[in-house]
Amino acid sequence: MAVREMVRVARVAALVLGLGLMSPVAAQEEAAPEGGVAAEAGRTQYVLAVSWQPGFCETRPTRKECVDQAAERFDATHFSLHGLWPLRKSYCGVEAELKTRDRKGDWLDLPKLAIADETAARLLVAMPGVKSGLDRHQWLRSGTCQAANAEDYFALQLRLLDQLNDSAVRALFADRIGSEVGEAEIKAAFDRSFGAGAGERVRMRCQTVAGRSVITGLTVGLTGDLSGKADLQGLIQAAGTTEFKCAKGIVDAAGRA
Repeated sequence: MAVREMVRVARVAALVLGLGLMSPVAAQEEAAPEGGVAAEAGRTQYVLAVSWQPGFCETRPTRKECVDQAAERFDATHFSLHGLWPLRKSYCGVEAELKTRDRKGDWLDLPKLAIADETAARLLVAMPGVKSGLDRHQWLRSGTCQAANAEDYFALQLRLLDQLNDSAVRALFADRIGSEVGEAEIKAAFDRSFGAGAGERVRMRCQTVAGRSVITGLTVGLTGDLSGKADLQGLIQAAGTTEFKCAKGIVDAAGRA
């Protein structure tokens, strides 16, 4: 019994010592994949990623959705869809062979989506990356973990995108095309449209092109039931805060070098 008690005490001591030496960072969840929003105390469940397509196309001018970009196109003055994904879940129920094909990046070789014609037409406008098969990739990688079918998955994203594009955030970007915009202004626009503190749930992505810091998109933390009719404000307000990352950047114009 004495030996057993000594072993038990030693194990407890080791556990206490280990907890005492553990870094606080190690106890926190890592940042979301694909440049997403960091979760605070596990509260952020999903990331909505939108692109500022003119800036994105500055960094990838040869992509199918970028070679024909024009100033009159919807994505020249509005946010466009990149994706909606849950934190730390991907390829739910997707067979290994299809997952391997997706990871190769030849997304147009993936199966076409089973969605209504009206949804497909709207998605082609709202998500220029459809021309590169981005919709097929996003469904396999993330949609399979969130919705029963691709129709529901993309219908939800289109609804959330409409709310963002009807907001003061889109108006700010449209008014500042060709100019620089900063963190404080963007956060204030989010707060005006989606409630106090909404801007603390947003992260901005920028990339340097020819010495210019160009805004390529935003990621927004969400939490809540995505299967219902929850609006963007409620989903944002329920999420955890994150670091904004890119403090300022240029709101690029379509076709501008």
